[in-house]
Amino acid sequence: MKVTLVHPGASWSVSDVHRGIAGAFRRANVDLVHYAMEGHIAHSARFLKAVGKEAQRYNPGIEIPNAADYLYHASLGIIERALRHQSDWVFIISGTYIHPQVLDLLRRAGIRTACLLTESPYADDQERLIASLVDVVFTNERTSLSTFVDLCHEVYYYQHAHDPEYHYVTEETNDEPAHDVVFVGTGFEERCDLLSAINWDGIDLGLYGTWRLLGSRSRMRQYVLGDVIPNERTARLYHNAKIGLNLHRTSIGYGRGVEHVADAESMNPRCYELAATGTFTLTDNRAEVAEVFGDAMPTFADANDLEAKIRYYLAQPDERRRLAARARDLVAPHVFDDRAAHILAILNKNNYILGG
Repeated sequence: MKVTLVHPGASWSVSDVHRGIAGAFRRANVDLVHYAMEGHIAHSARFLKAVGKEAQRYNPGIEIPNAADYLYHASLGIIERALRHQSDWVFIISGTYIHPQVLDLLRRAGIRTACLLTESPYADDQERLIASLVDVVFTNERTSLSTFVDLCHEVYYYQHAHDPEYHYVTEETNDEPAHDVVFVGTGFEERCDLLSAINWDGIDLGLYGTWRLLGSRSRMRQYVLGDVIPNERTARLYHNAKIGLNLHRTSIGYGRGVEHVADAESMNPRCYELAATGTFTLTDNRAEVAEVFGDAMPTFADANDLEAKIRYYLAQPDERRRLAARARDLVAPHVFDDRAAHILAILNKNNYILGG
């Protein structure tokens, strides 16, 4: 099978999903044609800005290209790439940076398309448009399946995974800080509020990622030690920490006063990655946590509960090690190769359904 694999267009966490899927596809002997969406967006933005500036020299009233124009221009090459290489499928990770008109053109050109929607349930409205324009949808949130079933030929749940190349247990030392508690991720409103409600006296907390929603005078700013960091550095921080903290997102969008989702059930990638690195983890609750980890990954209900459990487990190194080892064993089967096999089986089946 030949697949044109489209990068999500962003360099943060969803890029790790792309890397994991790409590696698993290669190991499954898929003939991959890569489309580096992030680079195309940057190139299109520079090109159209220059064209617009030049055009305004001769016609000052002309409308200059905007962000939607950049995405359209950057997305067009997917069609050329798939046609030139005669790909059986275009497989898109995320899809939120792909201009919807290009998805429509792919369909009109007779090119089969599948999309792994990675922003469910937070971007369901945008993802519904994507689902209506592709042949097969995979969504990372199982409660979102019903959101897409009336729009797409086939809809499936994609369960997150970890990448053993980056997330594994090691006894090797590294130069990253050894925190009591570490969290790597975006500081959404609910996360800022939760962590701000905890008394961190006597606890070495390390926060990494984007935390712009913390007030300029917030005492939590002292714990923010890095911006967006690559997955390999994240894994080293996990290795060194006594407790890895997992907080599921609820915000729809990034900001204060945004809407929130309340009924999500699926775990985020961080849960899998922390367990795979052998890091003892405390997490807020999602239905899938207990299904995968049982009692090997303790959950908390609110800030008071979280603080109490942090202080308890910091004083219990043997129990931390026992639970971390159990969680590591339970997460072992949840790798990208397993997820890719499921995806490829569905694409192969649909080659016949869609006239391949």
